[in-house]
Amino acid sequence: MQGKIVKGIAGFYYVYTAEAGIFECKAKGIFRKEKIKPLVGDNVEMEPISLGEKTGNIVRILKRSNELIRPAVANVDQALVIFAADRPKPNFNLLDRFLVMMEQQQVKTVICFNKQELVKEEELLRLEKLYQGCGYEVLFVSAKKEQGIQELLQVLKEKTTTVAGPSGVGKSSIINLLQPKVQMETGDISEKIERGKHTTRHSQLIRIQEQTYIMDTPGFSSIYLTGIEQQALQSYFREFGKYEPYCRFQGCSHIHEPGCSVKQALEEGAISPVRYENYVMLYEELRNTRRRKP
Repeated sequence: MQGKIVKGIAGFYYVYTAEAGIFECKAKGIFRKEKIKPLVGDNVEMEPISLGEKTGNIVRILKRSNELIRPAVANVDQALVIFAADRPKPNFNLLDRFLVMMEQQQVKTVICFNKQELVKEEELLRLEKLYQGCGYEVLFVSAKKEQGIQELLQVLKEKTTTVAGPSGVGKSSIINLLQPKVQMETGDISEKIERGKHTTRHSQLIRIQEQTYIMDTPGFSSIYLTGIEQQALQSYFREFGKYEPYCRFQGCSHIHEPGCSVKQALEEGAISPVRYENYVMLYEELRNTRRRKP
C-alpha cells in the first residue's frame, strides 16, 4: 500500500493512504542500517500489520524530488513564510535569513504578511515594494477578517508548501482557515497524534484539497545560517545579480571595495537599504563564524 508521511513522533510515522486513511507505522530496521531517516512529506510503501488498528511498517521510501535540511521535510514545491504586518512588527533580519536559507536549498519562496488590517495602505505598499523589488511574490491577508485567504489558496493549489514563520504572527489562524477539516478526511489522525502532545512540536503535513498539501513547521525565533561561505552569500541576495558583473573587482564583496556597482545601485535607490544592511550583517556573522573554526 502506498501513502505519504504526514507526521513523525518519537519513531512513529503517520502515513496517509487514499484507500484507508491514516496508519501508525514504524520504519523497518534497514533504514537505520543504511542511515536513511524517513521525513514528513515522503511518499512510501507500507505493509499493513493490522487493518483494524491501522498499524503497519514502512518498507520503502520512494524517490524524493527534493529534501530540505531545515525544516527537515521532503518533496516540497515551495515555501510560504508568514510574518505579521504589525504586532509584532516584521523582523526583516529574520525574514532575510529565512529567504537566504531557502535560496541556498533552491526552494521558491512566497512571502505572506498577516494582520494587514493593522497598518495603513502606505505601509503595505512599502512592504510590497521591499520584497517584490527583489523578485519575491508578496501576499497580504487578514486571518481575523478572513481576507486574502482565497488568493492564498490559489498560490498553494496543487503544490506541497512548507509553511513557516515566527511565533505570534497568526500562522496557526491562517492554517485553520485554509483547512477547516484538519483531520484529513479521517477520524483517527487526531486520536493517534494526540499521544505525541507531550513532545515538542514537529512538522506536520496537512491535506488542503486534491493534490494540495501544506507542511506546518514549528515556529522560529532565530535562524543561524550554516553551510554557507561568506563569499557565496551575495548569490542568495537575488537583486545583486544584475549589478555584480559591473563591479570593478572580480569577487567584489559589495562592502569595502571601490567601484562597486551594487553599492552604487544602493545609493541610487535601486537596492533596498534594509536588505543591504541585513546582507552586511550576515556577511560579518559568517566571517566571524569562520574565524572561530579551529
